[in-house]
Amino acid sequence: MRVVVIAIGRLKQGPERELAERYRERFDDLGRKLGFRGPEIHEIGESRARDAPTRIAEEAAAIAALIPDKAVLVTLDERGDSLDSAGFARKLGGWRDQSTAQAIFVIGGADGLSPELRRKAKLSVSFGAATWPHQMVRVMLLEQLYRAATILSGHPYHRA
Repeated sequence: MRVVVIAIGRLKQGPERELAERYRERFDDLGRKLGFRGPEIHEIGESRARDAPTRIAEEAAAIAALIPDKAVLVTLDERGDSLDSAGFARKLGGWRDQSTAQAIFVIGGADGLSPELRRKAKLSVSFGAATWPHQMVRVMLLEQLYRAATILSGHPYHRA
């Protein structure tokens, strides 16, 4: 199963980018042995529109253009479900076992995701009630993808 992360905003050089790349590489290495490919990262520049509704709409159009019809769409949203790591791993493993071609994880911009994208999502995940910068959300998502792979493989990284 191909894993893709679509994120509004670009990670600049620095510790967040290095940490994100570390977890991306770890998932890629372990994930291949488990039937996963990726994660591919698609960065979309933030809209420069003057008002939030227009920014959200422009960003949603750019995101939607990257989502194939039969992909499982997962949004990262503060209103989403709070899953523990084992539950997240079960979801990811379940989609793989159902021969899902792609799982697309979407991280919105500062104004959030459009209601249409949120409605289309098979799952919406929250990393808690706090608002997180998109750079941190990307690192946390990539770490959880790697952690899910370790759980699915029986690797001792996850100690619960």
